[in-house]
Amino acid sequence: MRHHRNPSTVANRHTIQYLLHMQFPDRPAFENLLRSALQAKVAKMMHVDGFHRAGVLVPIVWTGSAHEFLLTKRTETVEAHKGQISFPGGMMDAGDQDIVHTALREASEELGIPEAAVHVLGTLDDFPTPSGFVITPVVGLIGALPALRLNRDEVAEAFQVPLAFFIKPGSGRTELREFRGAQHEVWFYEHKTHVIWGATAMIIRSLFKTMGLL
Repeated sequence: MRHHRNPSTVANRHTIQYLLHMQFPDRPAFENLLRSALQAKVAKMMHVDGFHRAGVLVPIVWTGSAHEFLLTKRTETVEAHKGQISFPGGMMDAGDQDIVHTALREASEELGIPEAAVHVLGTLDDFPTPSGFVITPVVGLIGALPALRLNRDEVAEAFQVPLAFFIKPGSGRTELREFRGAQHEVWFYEHKTHVIWGATAMIIRSLFKTMGLL
């Protein structure tokens, strides 16, 4: 039996790819497509006994010529994920209204980004990590990145990577790792001096799958 693609899905995919690779992308068109993809998605929530619930903000920053992810490098003194590349985030506190509030609070505490600077578009599927967390990624747009104030106890560095980097052919590689009794494909992306892998890479790929790019 031959399967036919939805023409609108194909058109959206081509449009997004075009926008991502343009030197000066059409900002409103791209952001509308991103917003529509997230609004149409019903994010899957997960509970794993003994795992901590956590939220991370996936900040997509408009630089004036492109959209870029804002990422952090953890210090070597944090309790979990020492020295790794991550999105700002952390465990849900009892006083948090919901997981979106958790992600926004953590971004403020770690990077000094005020909640008002982030336009939240939606969430991606939950997924567990080998370190014992169930993470909910919260996707947010930042039109003009404010001056960052890094919490040096937790964040060694903040940097940005264009979204287009992650969908270029050959930009990533995979390794098989065992987790919860099964083999899983783990993605690695090398950008300048940083290696983006594990949960962070999976979040990025989850976003692109939601947008129809993967």
